[in-house]
Amino acid sequence: MRYPLVKPVLVAMLMGTVSVRAQTSYTLQQALQTAKSNNPVLKREQFNVDVSQADITTAQLRPNPILNNQSLQLVQPAKFPENTGWFNGANRQIWWQVTKPFQLPVQRENKINFAQQNVRLTQRQYADTERHLFQGVAQKWLDVWAARKQLDLLGTAKSNIDSLANINRLRLKNQVITTTDLARTELLAHQYDIQLKSAAQDYRNELSNLKFLMGVQDSISIDTTDQFAFAFPDQMDAIVQQALQNRTDIQAIKSTMDVADANIKLQKSSALPTPELGLIYNPQNKAHYMGVYGTIEIPIFSRNQGEIKKSQVLKQQAEQDLRATETQAETEILTAYKSYITHKQNLQNFNQLLTQSQTILNSVKYSYLRGGTTIIDFLEAQRSWLDTQQQYYDVLGQYRQSYIDLLYASGLINQIAQ
Repeated sequence: MRYPLVKPVLVAMLMGTVSVRAQTSYTLQQALQTAKSNNPVLKREQFNVDVSQADITTAQLRPNPILNNQSLQLVQPAKFPENTGWFNGANRQIWWQVTKPFQLPVQRENKINFAQQNVRLTQRQYADTERHLFQGVAQKWLDVWAARKQLDLLGTAKSNIDSLANINRLRLKNQVITTTDLARTELLAHQYDIQLKSAAQDYRNELSNLKFLMGVQDSISIDTTDQFAFAFPDQMDAIVQQALQNRTDIQAIKSTMDVADANIKLQKSSALPTPELGLIYNPQNKAHYMGVYGTIEIPIFSRNQGEIKKSQVLKQQAEQDLRATETQAETEILTAYKSYITHKQNLQNFNQLLTQSQTILNSVKYSYLRGGTTIIDFLEAQRSWLDTQQQYYDVLGQYRQSYIDLLYASGLINQIAQ
């Protein structure tokens, strides 16, 4: 048997990925870019921008002319003039009136400006929806990466044990070892086999969840060699300042304040009366009259006081929301940055442990195969090696998680998805 082939063949069979079609491998950045284009939730949210843009068209429309008709018919035949009947114009009065409400220029201007500010707000809210989605995609990408690493690690461990089990069968046949040595080896191989099947299923589950978030149907994989080479500013203060300018939730709140300002102007201008002017044509009993019509509201009781007050309160609320969100952003960035630095240092300090665990395993295995130590020492070294490998990938996963958290907190995650 060619033992180096055991691991890839076994892992492929467990994953069910033996296919004639090539898989597309995604880095984290490529996964984010794909989700930006294909995610079904984002596609739905995009319609909100189109809806808000339609409000600009509505705001630009002018009031329609108003046609009014009133017809009066004399209903007492005894009162009819001589030689006239029901359909004679002498017994009828008709009123035709055409008027037009004249929207003041400041009202129309403020109405259009309010609609335009709402479009900008909707666009900022869409960008913030993207930021939250990108966090979910990045998190799921990392879950797939962790599941893939665990699967590969167990595959390597099982391949090593399977190789030793085959050697021990020959050694038992030659009466070099006892049946206990072989039984212990096969027991560990069975344990790894069970763990490997569970890990393969976890990997498939996480991959399916990632495919949904990315909005793709084809078979995919992730690029496990991705180094997360995204640049941060050197100092945390620079990250904070950049976030206060570019973070989408802060931009959305600033747009909310712009909407509030536009609404205050709109509500104040709405308190101004809208005149309505027009012409009257009034045939009465065969006599023709022409005239003009005009009306204007007298602002004695209602001057739109309630809506004006509400618009001012909404602006105050937006200002308070901005202060709270900026403080929250600074806290999130500080926490994420400190975690990032800590996990980065932990990762750098772990490389020596990996080398030591591999050296110990190779030494103990060499000694065991030559009768210099017992199976117990080897199995202990194998378990220690696997634990060290798993701890390393846990530390690496924590580092990458802190990286994603910092990208999200700083708002840079939107930029790398461009």
